[in-house]
Amino acid sequence: MRSSTIRTVLTEHAKLDVAADSLDENASLYEVGLSSLSTVNVMLAIEDALGIEFPESMLNRRTFESISSIADALEQLQVA
Repeated sequence: MRSSTIRTVLTEHAKLDVAADSLDENASLYEVGLSSLSTVNVMLAIEDALGIEFPESMLNRRTFESISSIADALEQLQVA
């Protein structure tokens, strides 16, 4: 999943305090307003968009910390 697609999901589901398009790939999403509820919404939207399911081992704050960390997790899932 390209970072532009992740940014679109964040814009539609994360309710961030700043525009997802303006964020650095490594910026902390939690520092700009990502909540635990929004994290679940983002996760579900990504799962729906890609037809995947995040394994329990990836359901943690670290996975959804930044655009880069989400992209890394998705890359791992596509390899598996």
